[in-house]
Amino acid sequence: MIRVENLFKSFKDVKAVNDVTFTARDGEITTLLGANGSGKSTTMRAISGVIKVNGGAAYVNDIHVAKTPVKARKQLGVFPDQFGLYRRLSAREEIAYFAGFHGIKGASLNKAIDDVVALLNMEDIIDRKTEGFSQGQRMKIALARALIHNPKNLMLDEPARGLDVMNIRLLRQILQERRNAGHCILMSSHVMAEVHELSDRVVIIDHGAIIADATPDALVAQTGTASLEDAFVALIS
Repeated sequence: MIRVENLFKSFKDVKAVNDVTFTARDGEITTLLGANGSGKSTTMRAISGVIKVNGGAAYVNDIHVAKTPVKARKQLGVFPDQFGLYRRLSAREEIAYFAGFHGIKGASLNKAIDDVVALLNMEDIIDRKTEGFSQGQRMKIALARALIHNPKNLMLDEPARGLDVMNIRLLRQILQERRNAGHCILMSSHVMAEVHELSDRVVIIDHGAIIADATPDALVAQTGTASLEDAFVALIS
């Protein structure tokens, strides 16, 4: 479970996140939905402990992120907004490097890499240098890094950006399987059809504040609109 309570973060005079409170539960896909600059990525960075907040708190499995960041990160797999691959490393070396942060080594490391390679159909790229990889191949490396320690919680910032149809289908399948296995998934997205199909709950954020938190169908019914996209526009207007 991922929980944020009264989260506040400012950058000088700009309130990027203002009193944000929501819960992403186990066995559900929760989506943060908002326009560019609404506060989605800032909220996710606070949850992962990358930035310090001015007020409030984030919890991963009831672990206070700011107080015990290393312990919290062990419970969290992060698919970031920027993949940041090490171009001189092979895919295997890249994944192994991140696995080392979680103390995975030896035979356990080899098995963990074999498992994510099979899950993501990466056999053809696992021993290639990552320089020159396509967007879909880069996505697989980033997702493998997030999954290598089999975290209970998975957080993905715009995971479908730039992907082709086949890689979107693979990503969707993995997220659904993880949800069905009882994992907590928190993601952000701009793809309305994808959000409506995948999400159990949608948290709409606008100018750093939560303005709605409900199921996709409930948001459509609440606004009396024909689609989640129309509901979103109505709510932020």
